[in-house]
Amino acid sequence: MHNIDLSGKVALITGGSRGLGRAMSLGLAKAGADIIVASRKLEACEAVCEEVRACGRRAVAIAAHAGDCASLDALISQALEAMGKVDILINNAGINPAFGELSALEPAMFDKMVDVNLKGPWYLASRLAPHMAKSGGGSIINVISVSGLKPSALMGFYATTKAALNAMTKVMAAEWADKNIRVNALAPGTYLTDMVKNSFQVPGFEEATLQSNLQKRIADADEILGPVLYLASDLGRYTTGSTVVADGGFMVL
Repeated sequence: MHNIDLSGKVALITGGSRGLGRAMSLGLAKAGADIIVASRKLEACEAVCEEVRACGRRAVAIAAHAGDCASLDALISQALEAMGKVDILINNAGINPAFGELSALEPAMFDKMVDVNLKGPWYLASRLAPHMAKSGGGSIINVISVSGLKPSALMGFYATTKAALNAMTKVMAAEWADKNIRVNALAPGTYLTDMVKNSFQVPGFEEATLQSNLQKRIADADEILGPVLYLASDLGRYTTGSTVVADGGFMVL
């Protein structure tokens, strides 16, 4: 039996102030890591940092736009200044504001989703990787979605950006393996976050979601921690270039 101990490690989580990102921030902190919480709203980041500090870990809140390269440059600079290094990067920030048929969607929305869901993770990881290498390597986790592996109608832009990030993950893993940087994708199914709870107002949504996987349930947010801790820690030291699916069996139906 292995104990997961991330003492001495620093983790940076984008979109770390809410939903799965918040669960990851707190879970990594409880495993011993110091945490950098990044999202657009500084106040929300700081609230999570207070929870992290209550676990006895250091925490830094940084406001950053996941789809803006200049903002991500500033994030890297502030993160390194505050903590000295980053051992674990979780590209968790993502948006899905465009539902509908492809013929009805606008180019501006496509650009916005590509910026946040694909360009941002590429830019942040690629600019941070040399710093990670200098400090001995690390682990990068790109959060995609089962939608990127099993696309459905009306989810075209979102599924496309997540599928592209899955492919880019494998490129990152191949390019940075000799730097002792592992890169993997994590594909969650449906978890009980504020976003999902709001969707319960749509008639039939909850019932359809419950029937969409083998376990016939929606996972609690902290259930994402199993695969995250595996990929972030030495338990996953022989895993790179992989896509880990945590979806209650959605992919097999």
